[in-house]
Amino acid sequence: MSSSPAVVAPWVRTRLRAAPGAALALALLVVVTACLAGAFPRAVERYEDAGLVHTLHQARPERTTVRVSAPLPLYGMSSDDPDTLFRPGVLKRQYEKLLGAVGGSLSVDRDQSAYGIATGTSPAVADPWIPRPSGLLAHVSLVAQSGLAGHADVRAGRLPRATGPVDTMSPEVEAAVTAATAKSLHIKVGSVIHVPGVGRGPLAVRVTGILAPREPAGAYWSTVPLLRTPSLMRLPQPGPPLTYWLGALLLPQEAAPALVGTRGEPFRYWYFAPDLGGLRAHELDRLKSAVASLESGPGLQRARTATGEESDVDTGLDDVLAAFSRLRSNISPLVAVAAAGTATVAVVVLLMAGGLAADRRRTELALLRARGASLPGLTGRLLAETAVVAVPAGAVGLGAALLLFPDARTGHAVAAALAVTLTACAALPLRAVLAHRSVQLTAPRADVTAVRPSRRRTVAELTLLALAAGAVATLRRSGTSAGQLVSLAPVLTGIIAALLLLRLYPLLLRRLARPAGRLRGAVGHLSLARAGRTQASAVLPLLALLTALTTAAFGGSVLAGVAEARDRAALLTVGADARMDAAVPLPADLAARVRALPGVHGVAAASITYDAKPLDEEDTVTLVGVDPAAYGRLAADTGLGTFPASGLKNSRTLPALASPSVARAYGTRRPFLVRLNDGSAVTVRITTVLDRTPAVPGADFLIVNRAGLPAAAARPTTLLLTGAHLDAEALRRAAPASVTVQTLAEVRSRYADSPLQTGAGHVYTAAVAAGAGFAVLALLLALLRAAPERAALLARLRTMGLTRAQGRRLLVLESLPQALLAAAGGTLTGWTAIHLLSPGIDLTTIALTTSQTPAGKATLHPDSWSLTAPAITVVVLAVGVAGVQAWWTGRRGSVRELRAGEGR
Repeated sequence: MSSSPAVVAPWVRTRLRAAPGAALALALLVVVTACLAGAFPRAVERYEDAGLVHTLHQARPERTTVRVSAPLPLYGMSSDDPDTLFRPGVLKRQYEKLLGAVGGSLSVDRDQSAYGIATGTSPAVADPWIPRPSGLLAHVSLVAQSGLAGHADVRAGRLPRATGPVDTMSPEVEAAVTAATAKSLHIKVGSVIHVPGVGRGPLAVRVTGILAPREPAGAYWSTVPLLRTPSLMRLPQPGPPLTYWLGALLLPQEAAPALVGTRGEPFRYWYFAPDLGGLRAHELDRLKSAVASLESGPGLQRARTATGEESDVDTGLDDVLAAFSRLRSNISPLVAVAAAGTATVAVVVLLMAGGLAADRRRTELALLRARGASLPGLTGRLLAETAVVAVPAGAVGLGAALLLFPDARTGHAVAAALAVTLTACAALPLRAVLAHRSVQLTAPRADVTAVRPSRRRTVAELTLLALAAGAVATLRRSGTSAGQLVSLAPVLTGIIAALLLLRLYPLLLRRLARPAGRLRGAVGHLSLARAGRTQASAVLPLLALLTALTTAAFGGSVLAGVAEARDRAALLTVGADARMDAAVPLPADLAARVRALPGVHGVAAASITYDAKPLDEEDTVTLVGVDPAAYGRLAADTGLGTFPASGLKNSRTLPALASPSVARAYGTRRPFLVRLNDGSAVTVRITTVLDRTPAVPGADFLIVNRAGLPAAAARPTTLLLTGAHLDAEALRRAAPASVTVQTLAEVRSRYADSPLQTGAGHVYTAAVAAGAGFAVLALLLALLRAAPERAALLARLRTMGLTRAQGRRLLVLESLPQALLAAAGGTLTGWTAIHLLSPGIDLTTIALTTSQTPAGKATLHPDSWSLTAPAITVVVLAVGVAGVQAWWTGRRGSVRELRAGEGR
């Protein structure tokens, strides 16, 4: 009878069946970590793309459109007839050629792009029925643009057309105007406007239709806003303002040759609107290079080949892209700080999970090594059983990240999720290799108080210290634009602090051991002895806690600084909880009506003259007339330039509050004359210098008692309101239409309207929260690692008479030294890191839409809540887990823990 070979159960299947809970926990950890790692680059890319599109929308088409223009060739200087060049077919063929040149490097929105003929100057028209605000003749611009029928709806009349051949001597052409132009210039269907000619009589332009633009904000109508909206122009000369109307007449393309016979100096143009939906922030360098090529490179040469050597390309798109690039460069390092901190804590947690599994299986692995298992073979088996769980979990996490943020590149997300998966797969094998390099009968003690630091550890710590010092010095000197190393500065600071505290930890325990020995009872002394038996590998949980606490303190301080900067900028802009301004005096009963609205607590009226002239000189300052009592209360409530109300008396020489610049210019000793814009004058003397004042956000102001001003200048033009939950719409309903209403909440919201800034803030908050969650998990893993040993200790001590209360006190006191060390060290490290790094960090770019705000530069400073709240949470969590463990062990009883031979 032949013997059948023994069937050996597969290693991986056996291990998964033996510990399904551990496999499920590892899979869940990898899924969450891989999802966060894969989502981070896609979230960053999405808010950067949204920020780029928002920036281009805010810049408006007159800056973002690529404009190609060519002048009219002089007769005899070109073989082409100017009349021929103006024909629609010729312009369209040139447009198609240019589209190939521009569209090859820049995504073009063909629907909003256009071409045509326009007058370079706007001739005056003498028709008497056109309004003349200051007695000056109105001016018109003649435009023959493609696609008019597809971008406008006819409100009255019909679209213009050319009834026959049109040339430079044609006596009359048809045109259309927009509804806004018709309203301002009193144009009706059938109106005739006579445009002066050159070498001929005036060109009669008959209006046949009133149009309504379908997309007024689109590039077709907004590249040259004059096409849809007339402008009230002002002559640049001193004295009373002299204004005149400027509007556009929209001709059919076939009538373009008639423009040559006018004084408008016509030119050809081709406008290419960028397709905002096709722009991506990661292509920013390519976009800037493409625009530069169009303006002064190969792209310009291709444009001139298609349209003529005199053609020129102009756009403000390069300036818009450069401004966005600067903003992104300033924000990205701040987001990278949170990402680096969270990534460090996540890696530590993955390594701790592998270390926990290796410690739980220490006896099993030691037995396998004793029975002849090779180190490579053991490593391969452990890698296989971990990979079976981690690889599918990593794929699931990556898939979740791709679903959460669908419109972004996948390369960085795949790399991040792959790094997480490889770390999870390698943690257990590497920990086992380090612990079982040689076959040992018993595991050596690795107490934190017994193990002496090796030379290699000292060299590694000194290397990290040098890196941290270099990163901090670079950040302080060059700011966040110095490179990616500065993003690791807070993390490296936390790592150095963790290594330093581990070296100090044994010294602190020895210092506490002698006083504890003199206490009554054995619980205190025993708890310190147990704390000293903490394994030297506790560097990982301490590193995780310190890194998370430092990142949380740094991130919380950044977010608090951003909120504070926005609050400050909004307050300096508005000057109160709400503000009502007008260019002319406000109605006399407006203050009473506003005071009666719900939520309004106080109203301070002010008369503001923005162009008052001290000493009758050309320099102007803002003169503010106020009621001293009400304005003094407002200044005290807002904290903007507090002053005693008695300092603004009504006298022949008015006491004045002045800004530092005005006080330096005119002195504080002698009175001086201030001329108002109506010709009247007052004499003032500066008695108090204030850095800020609620009524004026600028730096040049004089504040006097309103009762001492002439009657016309004393009438209020501004109301400053204080109150809670002010209703902006109610304020606007109470005020005339000419009054501008601003509330503190509305102004503050405008400082955070950029998706680049708000997206960076959200990602930063999410990264800090994820780091805090991983830190809590690291603390739980550290406590879980020591749980079996603690349970066995309590069981043995209870047989010796230890009560349940003493057992709880023992575990709590045992966990306190390391928890207090981590909390105090994290708080101190966070405070130190913020003070070290704050000179190189400017929060203005992430807090405000522009650096030109009344608040000035927003600096980073420690936030007490961000420093203390995470540290207190660590201590409470450690104490709570220890108390729960003691309670649970007491409920289970001590019989199972005292059984010999059972694994714990």
